[in-house]
Order: sequence, then C-alpha cells, then structure tokens
Amino acid sequence: MALHTRTAAAIGVGVVGLLAAAVCVASAPAATPEFKAPFSWTLSAPLIAPRDLAGEQGFAVKDPTVVFFEGRWHVFMTVRYATPPVRTEYLSFDTWENADQAPRHTLKWHDRYFCAPQVFYFRPHKKWYVVYQVAQPDRKLKLQPAYATSDKIGDPASWSPGHLFFPDADPQGVSRWIDFWVVCDDKRAYLFFTSNDGNMWRMWTPIEKFPEGFDHRELALKGDIFEASHTYRLLGQDKYLTVIEAIGKEPQSKDRRYYQAYTADRLDGVWQPLAASEDKPFAGAANVRQPQPPWADNISHGELIRAGCDETMTVDPAHLEFLIQGVNNSAKGDKGYGGIPWRLGLLKLVSDAGK
Repeated sequence: MALHTRTAAAIGVGVVGLLAAAVCVASAPAATPEFKAPFSWTLSAPLIAPRDLAGEQGFAVKDPTVVFFEGRWHVFMTVRYATPPVRTEYLSFDTWENADQAPRHTLKWHDRYFCAPQVFYFRPHKKWYVVYQVAQPDRKLKLQPAYATSDKIGDPASWSPGHLFFPDADPQGVSRWIDFWVVCDDKRAYLFFTSNDGNMWRMWTPIEKFPEGFDHRELALKGDIFEASHTYRLLGQDKYLTVIEAIGKEPQSKDRRYYQAYTADRLDGVWQPLAASEDKPFAGAANVRQPQPPWADNISHGELIRAGCDETMTVDPAHLEFLIQGVNNSAKGDKGYGGIPWRLGLLKLVSDAGK
C-alpha cells in the first residue's frame, strides 16, 4: 500500500494527493465478527519515553495520535518539560521497536500552550490536518480548538500556521470544553469534546464547509466519564465507537484512569454503553495484562490504531491496538499533574476475549 517516494516525486503533487487518499481508505473485510465485551488486552513495555531537550528535563509524553502511511508510523504527541509551555512534538519511524530512538521535532503552531493533537487526511481537501487545543488567555474559553494543515505529513516544516475553529467568538452555549476530536461521515464533519463534568458534546457542519460552519451544539453523552473522548467508525459494520477516559472512584483505585466504550448507529445518534465500568472497562487495570516490570495501571489518553488514515477515523474491530499514555499510580504519588511521568505503550486486544 505504500507510495514510493521516488514515484511520488515524479508524478506530481496533485496525483500524490489522489494516491494518498486511496491509501488512507480502509477496505471492509468480507465478514466482520460481532464487536462485543468483555475486552482483554496485553500491554507492551514503554515504547516512547520523556527525553531531555536543550538542557530541559523531560517529564512526560502523552496524548498520542498516530497513523501509518508510506511504510512509516507518524506520531504527534504532547510533551511536558520542566519549564513551560506545554507543546506538541512529531516523530516518525518504521517499527515500534525503533520509536524511542526516532528524532523528535517541536512543531511551531503556537508560542504558548498547545497540545492533545489528532491527525487525519481530509480527502475533500487532499490535505493532512492536525486538530489540537491551544491556550487563548484573552478569550472567555481559555482553551480553543485549532488546526494546521500540510501536504506532506512526514515534513515537520510543511505545516501551515495554526488557525482557530472559532476565530471571532466562542460558540453560543459552550461554558467549558477540552480534548477536541473530528470525525466525518459522508455528509457532515463532527467536532466532539468533553467538559470534565460527565458530559460529552458534539457540534457539526456540512462536510463541504469544514473546517468552518460548526454552528450546532448538543449533548451527546452523559455518564461517569471525564475527558479524551475519541470516536471511530467500525470497519465492516454500520456502527460507531466512542472510547472515553474515566477516573477510578474506589479507595484502592482512587484517581486511577481507565477507558470506557460506547457505540451508536450514527454519529448524531444515541450512545449505548458497551464497556462502561471500572470493573468491566474497555481498557483499564482490570483487563490489561502488564509486562514485567509492570508500569501502567493507569490507562489514559490514547489513540486506537486505525485501518486507514482519513477523516472517517476507521478502525478494524477484529484487530484492535491502542496507543496509550500510562503510568503506575505509585509513580504518580503526590506529583502535580504536570509532573506525572507518562510514557507511551501499545495495547493489543486478545482476540477471543469477547467469546
């Protein structure tokens, strides 16, 4: 499926865009097994760890987004150093074994806080998009959704300046929001976000207007949920999957992060719980088999590995992998949120868990 670099250079950018769109589209299998709970996972050793930069101590790598394109993995992630600001870095590698040795590139979208990226190829524009959140201290909503675009995902210098989704005013009726996520069907682009209070929201715009025109807002889901909601189309099924981070409440698991899952027939439909409790999660301490030594009983802000890389955010339910940020509760201790030593690791679904 990879597009060879030499061929791409010879045939020109326009055709490369068409080929990129074709490569990014997932093909449905002849038959897809029913997607159901319970789930069980194995966790890798840490694959990407904090790294010191120009004399600054690296505290954490987190909030990953990832696509596989032209024979390489492309990861964008939040990084925290000893001094502000929180920022986003990019790295690319051929195999996960080489991930932590890959060169890292700080992106130039903002001179203040910007983080929690999401990358995808938007076929109508023949461009790569990264959606992220950015600090805007002059706005009532201090966090704002933003985006940048590129024709070449592998070139960190190719990205456009950042643009706000709502450059002139906060959208009506929104009082708080965090962790923005775009997913499209054939008619609309949806912007999902959470508000750290048990609610997940959605806005939408006609797909031909994206990234503008998000003038509809409604409550999509209410539950014992927190943040980092990510929504996907299930390959070979007329269903959508939302995975969303929650926080443990029991004394032995207080503040420990895990993931719940919900499904719906449409992106504007009703979300039904699939795995929505700490003892029977989508992914959490209760159903993740740790490597030795164990390093992550917190399963936090992550990205499912997609079957393609386009705006439909398609995943194959028969072959799920989940790139997560993780840490042991004991390593969190009494550290402030910015000092938690998050690292990235890969969950692999145990295929017979739901049988």
